[in-house]
Amino acid sequence: MYLVAIAWLYVVLMMAVAEATGSNGSVLGAVFTLLLYGVLPLSIVLYLMNTPHRKRARREAEAREAAASGAPLQPDRGGHAAGDAVAPEREEP
Repeated sequence: MYLVAIAWLYVVLMMAVAEATGSNGSVLGAVFTLLLYGVLPLSIVLYLMNTPHRKRARREAEAREAAASGAPLQPDRGGHAAGDAVAPEREEP
């Protein structure tokens, strides 16, 4: 994942250098090239690619917290321990 990011930054850096040193280019254009073609898209892609890691870390932290407090691992939404999964059947007289 990081190899692709480094390669993309290298390509964008070379584009920015070409923009700055070109006869019709400018340093402002090079800065915008670096930001809009490099930093912004790369930050979005790396954020999205890191999502599974963040979810796994959050789950592990919740499991550690539950183990430390002595609570069951899967409480219901109200914070109480889970009860019977199936309600008893009601019979008519």
